[in-house]
Amino acid sequence: MNIRDIMRASKVMPVIVIERIEDAVPLAQALVAGGIRVLEVTLRTPVALAAVRAIAAAVPDAIVGVGTVTRPEQFAEAKAAGAVFAVTPGLTEALAQAAKAADIALLPGVMTPSEVIAALGWGFDAMKLFPAEQAGGLGMLKAMAGPFADVLFCPTGGVTVESAPRFLALPNVGCVGGSWLVPKDRIAAGDWRAVTQLAREAAAL
Repeated sequence: MNIRDIMRASKVMPVIVIERIEDAVPLAQALVAGGIRVLEVTLRTPVALAAVRAIAAAVPDAIVGVGTVTRPEQFAEAKAAGAVFAVTPGLTEALAQAAKAADIALLPGVMTPSEVIAALGWGFDAMKLFPAEQAGGLGMLKAMAGPFADVLFCPTGGVTVESAPRFLALPNVGCVGGSWLVPKDRIAAGDWRAVTQLAREAAAL
């Protein structure tokens, strides 16, 4: 799948931080049961890659990827674990080349018009606006639509269940990233029913 296909597969991409490996599969199952198939597991914890491996093996309906990729070697590690896409908070030439070498779909992070131009130069036409609210939110995306009409964005950072519909209404937004689907307290409690309900609400946006 290319990154645009992945973005179209789910209007909301949950930004997942997994602290305990035993939470990985039931969390993924709960999200998929609610209609959210695209899962971004952030590389912010020691068990992240193991979680990706477990989800890829046990939840075939999930489209699992990795987020918070900041080092070139992480692309190959993620691909080996079963990830089909990667998300970065920013983009450098080294990251762009490593993603292509690993043959993994990449959603690169950008914040400014200059960064969008650089990403286009490296062959990317779908990007994550991050951090979305701090970058200007809806106003920035509307302004970007003029000079970058062919770029599809996934705003992430500060997006909420209340603001998500306004972002999704923009023609240059393919999906949004959000952490509200995976609240830490619900994960810690193993309340997968609550996660499924949040996923259902997100899938209906």
